[in-house]
Amino acid sequence: MLAHGDDLKVTATGIAMEITARDRATLLSIIERFPRRRIVMLGDLVADEYVYGEIVRVSREAPVLILKQREKHVMPGGGANAVNNLADLGAQVIPVGVVGEDETGEALLGYFRGKSISTRYVVRLAGHQTPTKSRILGGLSHWQRQQIVRIDREPAQLLAGEVRRRLTRSVLSLLRTSSALLVSDYGYGTTDAREVEFLSRSKECAPLPVAVDSRYDLLAYKYVTTATPNEPEVEAAFGETIGHNLDRLHALGRKLMRRQRLRALLITRGRDGMVLFEPRREPRHLPIFGSDQAVDVTGAGDTVIAAYTLALGAGANFLHAAMIANCAGGLVVMKRGTASVTGAELAETIRNA
Repeated sequence: MLAHGDDLKVTATGIAMEITARDRATLLSIIERFPRRRIVMLGDLVADEYVYGEIVRVSREAPVLILKQREKHVMPGGGANAVNNLADLGAQVIPVGVVGEDETGEALLGYFRGKSISTRYVVRLAGHQTPTKSRILGGLSHWQRQQIVRIDREPAQLLAGEVRRRLTRSVLSLLRTSSALLVSDYGYGTTDAREVEFLSRSKECAPLPVAVDSRYDLLAYKYVTTATPNEPEVEAAFGETIGHNLDRLHALGRKLMRRQRLRALLITRGRDGMVLFEPRREPRHLPIFGSDQAVDVTGAGDTVIAAYTLALGAGANFLHAAMIANCAGGLVVMKRGTASVTGAELAETIRNA
């Protein structure tokens, strides 16, 4: 493990961490332990629907394009995408959440079953709309298809408190035999900070890392192990703009650490990489892994928290977990659509870095 201050260098963007030969060996040994880890994912299960069409003409009814639909498929999004990434990284993953008795809910369950992911703790709720983001992509024949519009279908109301408590009880029963808990809160009410605090304070959860990704309620989550907000989420939480001001970024990161009683905080910054905060240490900047010309950033945050949580569950310290998450995020943004990274891809990339 690295001692404080080891292998640091100052760059134009702040403090950056080099991956040394010793780090590479450690990262690979962590990835080798992934298949022996079980991760519980509590959170919002979202369906990412892709509708592909070929532009055939302009409509007579209005100045809009007419697309002839060629194919449609549903991919896991939100917390379901974190589940998909955990499974592809090699972990045994147990999703705990809710889907509706609708087409996209059934598609998500079918996707999980096709990858041998247990759906035992996924509740099917009558009258509930599975959160669905439908992306319509079109193009001329043999041309690359581009997104034309996105249509979001969301539940009319948040889940009832009794449903959340039922899900919490399910998680509690799983913690004794698990390696970590990942919480994915996209604002659809599958869980909340009160339920997660109850879990994190339970004796069953005491030795486990609890990692939180909360889109809109970051400041409500206290007493968890770590969180992985992106920079705009930190700005929104405190009502301040960071921009290129590293001093403000560091100040807000430290403030968030103290306020939420975190053991570590990993802020993602897009093409500017990531920053890891730990108590009594200087912030450590991890530059972007690979190219800064991302093909598609859809779902990259889900890949980051999946790899980060799994690494922590496999015994990594926060720095090595952040390095693994950084590599996984760099790989997934080079893929189109909602994608995932496999353990073999990750290991091969680190081996050849």
